[in-house]
Amino acid sequence: MNSEQYREFGKRMIDYSANYLDTLRSREVYPNVKPGYLKELIPDSAPVDPEPFENILEDVERVIMPGVTHWHHPNFYAYFPTGNSYPCILADILSDTLGVIGFSWASSPACTELEIVMMDWLAKVIGLPEHFLSSSDSGGGGVIHSTASEATLFTMFVARDIKGGSDTNVRKMVAYGSKLAHSSVERACLLGAVQYTSVAYDHNYSMRGHDLEESIQKDIEKGLIPFCVVATLGTTSCCSFDNLKEIGEVCQKFDLWLHVDAAYAGSAFICEETRHHMSGIELADSFNFNPHKWLLIQFDCSAVWIKDKIKLANAFRVDPLYLQHENQSQAVDFRHWQIPLGRRFRSLKLWFTFRTFGVNAFQKHIRTSIQMADYFANLVTSNDNFELFRPQSMGLVCFRAKGSNDQNKELLARLNGTREVHLTPSEIDETYFLRLAICSTQTTYKDLDKAFELILKHFKDL
Repeated sequence: MNSEQYREFGKRMIDYSANYLDTLRSREVYPNVKPGYLKELIPDSAPVDPEPFENILEDVERVIMPGVTHWHHPNFYAYFPTGNSYPCILADILSDTLGVIGFSWASSPACTELEIVMMDWLAKVIGLPEHFLSSSDSGGGGVIHSTASEATLFTMFVARDIKGGSDTNVRKMVAYGSKLAHSSVERACLLGAVQYTSVAYDHNYSMRGHDLEESIQKDIEKGLIPFCVVATLGTTSCCSFDNLKEIGEVCQKFDLWLHVDAAYAGSAFICEETRHHMSGIELADSFNFNPHKWLLIQFDCSAVWIKDKIKLANAFRVDPLYLQHENQSQAVDFRHWQIPLGRRFRSLKLWFTFRTFGVNAFQKHIRTSIQMADYFANLVTSNDNFELFRPQSMGLVCFRAKGSNDQNKELLARLNGTREVHLTPSEIDETYFLRLAICSTQTTYKDLDKAFELILKHFKDL
């Protein structure tokens, strides 16, 4: 494909993507395929000779679309949102065009320097303390990782290193998180060869300082070495918030690293009225949220801040001659701030999108999602056959039919079986419930009305 052909088919691809998003409502939100469906639609070996690009574009609908779960569909209510916007798509095109592998400042100065500025922009708009800014004198800074799971793993590695995790004592080291913490916390412990203690939550599904301290004392009595705590602001199961201030004070008492996982809810802190959930953030050593969830930014863009970037950069520094450069004593090399070496020009997505929309548009988007969730919660409570598992939180509604777990499981199976809506479940304290998250920018109040009508219809058939 030469440049002229690229221009022609690039325009057709842009038209296709715009048409896809414009007509999403006409598609079923969840695919009707079985495992292995795709293998039957394409040859079992690569072509020897080139094929016309027209054929490839045509096969997108024949081969790919039947197996796509449409995350941006107005009736997609599962998991949490995944970001999407036209300026962000365009930024990724530029990133792919430049092909930058920004592991060091010298490998592409603009890649590193724009990321530094964008992370300061983000920190300011969500209200992080000044010591997390790269422009501050306190030694903080931010970096873009691929996912919150990577951020948790890496900061845990840093915390382990600072606590003196040698081969002789690393398996005695213990990290802590709520019983409702994301599974990636426990998985990070498995990968880091450390132990994990899950801490009880209170009636608000919040990890509290006294429960954390009790768990720490028990482990110390066993001869174990506490080193890290992961506090969650916006749990995946029910969007509950750990008591960050109490947890931070316990971490200071025992000299433990405090990492804050706000993967979903962190985007909402762009609205000042939600920031009370961050009370105690000044006690954290690291903080992470995913703009690629709720801030109209495409995956992958997970924002991580560290209070002491020297500790972060020195934890796993390996500096072979072929990666060194003459400015490394004055410049940031982000390869020391992450697990992989290579990195894409992801800050372009933030730059394009913030400049296109402005902060006010992001705030409006967040507030609209929260208002829609509140609206759906009111639909639930207005019907005597249903109840909220807990009060609506952010853009998530946790609800269930008044009845057995089996009834609710069957209700969800029937709803998702229609392929008109898509929801996911959770279970806490042996109570099974359905999660409805406001995910798509195309979702309307009429969509929520229709979703609840569908729920009522299938409830009656149970």
